[in-house]
Amino acid sequence: MFRKVVRQSKFRHVFGQPVKNDQCYEDIRVSRVTWDSTFCAVNPKFLAVIVEASGGGAFLVLPLSKTGRIDKAYPTVCGHTGPVLDIDWCPHNDEVIASGSEDCTVMVWQIPENGLVSPLTEPVVALEGHTKRVGIITWHPTARNVLLSAGCDNVVLIWNVGTAEELYRLDSLHPDLIYNISWNRNGSLFCTACKDKSVRIIDPRRGTLVAEREKAHEGARPMRAIFLADGKVFTTGFSRMSERQLALWDPEDFGEPMALQELDSSNGALLPFYDPDTSVVYVCGKGDSSIRYFEITDEPPYIHFLNTFTSREPQRGMGSMPKRGLEVSKCEIARFYKLHERKCEPIVMTVPRKSDLFQDDLYPDTAGPEAALEAEEWVSGRDANPILISLREAYVPSKQRDLKVNRRNVLSDSRPAAAPGSPRPGASTPAAFTSIAAPGGSLAGAGEAGKLEEVMQELRALRALVKEQGERICRLEEQLGRMENGDA
Repeated sequence: MFRKVVRQSKFRHVFGQPVKNDQCYEDIRVSRVTWDSTFCAVNPKFLAVIVEASGGGAFLVLPLSKTGRIDKAYPTVCGHTGPVLDIDWCPHNDEVIASGSEDCTVMVWQIPENGLVSPLTEPVVALEGHTKRVGIITWHPTARNVLLSAGCDNVVLIWNVGTAEELYRLDSLHPDLIYNISWNRNGSLFCTACKDKSVRIIDPRRGTLVAEREKAHEGARPMRAIFLADGKVFTTGFSRMSERQLALWDPEDFGEPMALQELDSSNGALLPFYDPDTSVVYVCGKGDSSIRYFEITDEPPYIHFLNTFTSREPQRGMGSMPKRGLEVSKCEIARFYKLHERKCEPIVMTVPRKSDLFQDDLYPDTAGPEAALEAEEWVSGRDANPILISLREAYVPSKQRDLKVNRRNVLSDSRPAAAPGSPRPGASTPAAFTSIAAPGGSLAGAGEAGKLEEVMQELRALRALVKEQGERICRLEEQLGRMENGDA
């Protein structure tokens, strides 16, 4: 009998490869601020990088196609009066990004569809509630316009960006600096890593502590905690001897870790990036020149080392592309955007396959850009998992809606609550559901009529605008004629 030595895994041969030089983003002055954030955020349309700025804080937003050398005069998002510490793209709108800064404010920005052509100084909304610098920004995974921010005042605030109002203030749960915050899969809970060496799981709507593990890692250096898809918590930190560690915890039993691994004795904070579709965690150390990746499984030892991607240059920060922005035809399962001192270099993680067909096992349905809940529904106590999309077809996202801020308190609206199971107003009804619910096609017809009416309204508005501009041009031509004739 031969003993099976090598564990079977389809991700055992994942390998990382940097792109060619002409596909990098050159001459970017990456921020030198001392803060352990990723400094980079990316989505299928844009790359955002926090950069050095004199007299305030700024970040660069580039269309993904704008590779090569970036002009020093390229416009930035520069509305903050202090250095920007963290940025995060909205998961439900690829043109909306939030930023937190040393100026104690959180700002939400609408990026033009084709990128910036002039500096953006006016946010769609500025959120003021922190008394010290804001170092953590993270959007709710399933509810539209819900944003979480945490500052050096040890306060966690949850905002409804659509109304510019503070929904929840959690100011008594953390006695010290918060290192990071991570939502769970459906956004009902979040976990935090704190300078007091505790990992906490918190219910934001009740403002209560669900579970706490003191001294998750005994070292004094920064640690991180993230929720996995099955509700377990993955942490990175340091031992008492300053060796870097990874650990996996079950929140139902926080007493002992399910798994604990020591890596090395470098001193950079470990930043974990998690892919819920493949259960692979990528761990990048600040100042390291490598990315290690591990597969999380249900069998001991639970954390399985896969491989290491190594390069020569140390990383200043790192951004991770959402699954829907990857090239499925090349068996790409992750793409990172590595920040050097003066450039950003994409690194592609690939599973080698001989077949050119779509690989079902590598690409299960993944979280799409559609919000599963409105902010008001989430506040009322509803939870929902992300709305999944298939990557089999080249996915074409729906038209992005501009973020509009309505400053009245929509939470006091007396709209009747939708019956359980009934689609909420504004939600798109899947075609299969429509055909079952209305054999005669009346619902489909009503939907098409609604769309037609919407198009006609846009057309009427466009016609009025063209007419108004035409009249304005005529007036300007008349004025110009009078000026040339010496009448004016």
